[in-house]
Amino acid sequence: MAMHTHAFAAQCAAEELRCTAPRTDARTKLTLFALALGTFAIGTGEFGSNGIIELLSEDLHVSVPTTTYAVTAYAVGVMIGSPTITIAAARLNRKTLLLALVLLFVLGNLASALSNTIGMLIGARFITGTVQGAYFGAGAVVAAHAYGPGRGGKAFAAVMTGLTVATIVGSPMGTFLGQRFGWQTLYLAVAVLGATAGLALLLWVPRTAELDGGPIIQELSALRRPMVWVVCAVAAFGIASIFAVYAFIGTYVVDAVGDSPAVIPLGLAVFGVGMAVGNQVGGVLADRHRFRGLILGYVGTAAFSVLIATGGANLLVLCIGLFGVGAMAMMAIPTVQVLLTDYGPEAPTLMGSLNLAALNLANALGAIGGAATLAAGFGALSTAWVGVLLIAVALVLFAFTVPRFAPPAPVANPSSVTIS
Repeated sequence: MAMHTHAFAAQCAAEELRCTAPRTDARTKLTLFALALGTFAIGTGEFGSNGIIELLSEDLHVSVPTTTYAVTAYAVGVMIGSPTITIAAARLNRKTLLLALVLLFVLGNLASALSNTIGMLIGARFITGTVQGAYFGAGAVVAAHAYGPGRGGKAFAAVMTGLTVATIVGSPMGTFLGQRFGWQTLYLAVAVLGATAGLALLLWVPRTAELDGGPIIQELSALRRPMVWVVCAVAAFGIASIFAVYAFIGTYVVDAVGDSPAVIPLGLAVFGVGMAVGNQVGGVLADRHRFRGLILGYVGTAAFSVLIATGGANLLVLCIGLFGVGAMAMMAIPTVQVLLTDYGPEAPTLMGSLNLAALNLANALGAIGGAATLAAGFGALSTAWVGVLLIAVALVLFAFTVPRFAPPAPVANPSSVTIS
């Protein structure tokens, strides 16, 4: 009898059911590539938008602060829309859900390209943002199915790969297109990328009953567990340290190092490479050790943040610190996903959505905290200390909760669970 998606996810997340050999056939690789292509498109649109703020401001005849509302609208779309879509689409097969999300993503980017007022752009970016968390959540379930039991962390890392590559390649290329051919070109290019990913998903993601959804009440039941929200808080505070650094790389290069703005892309690329490396290591650690990826990642992030805060006025030291923060913080994220699935095994897609919502909340926390220290006159490198403080909060919260409260028992005999 076919196994229910949620029961399968519980099996993947349970420590005692972890196995040693993932599936490595060609179809699996194509499935994972299709999923990563989708996250690459999502990341290119998200991060590329930050590089065309001035162009949007000039063309839409509004101030730069007003223009940033479009970026904020995207983040709000992720935090609010993604869990909502995930719950509403609980019964859909995960392949069907992914294809529907990609269609909405393409339409959202086309609407962004056609916007001629800031209000239209804000609305379009909000709609586009609603896709992100739901895509990552459904993608994690499909990747876990492709890899086989016991590879939940590596599966989520595979889905995240496209996002990390977007920080290295997609975002700079998207920003270049926007600057050279007009900001609308960025969103048109991202729409094409999204459509290409949709075709790849259609061709290479298997249509199987094992990826069917379940009752909405089943997804909602996971939200009644306090530990789900605790893990989200641990993620939000801890990963906020990334954005207390990433959002201010330009400030570090220009104001602290005293170098040319032309060096900023170097800092961004170094940070992105660190994220890509950390993501892959984190996926392996998440499957082998329940907490090690998170603890090592958070402690390492704090250490490299201190390095930036104390020695970041030197470009070499700054680059080492940027690589370290990107790598160590990303190392923790797959463990967060496995923990969420452990605590909410009946709702793995929703857990993925909540993870991405927590990361977008982290974006806001880190950026707001860093801006506050700059406004208070503590210096260009002071934002890194905000990251250290946020990591400390996350580690204290983790220490007093997660190790003390075991997740619910996994399904003892998943094959006996029928498809809803």
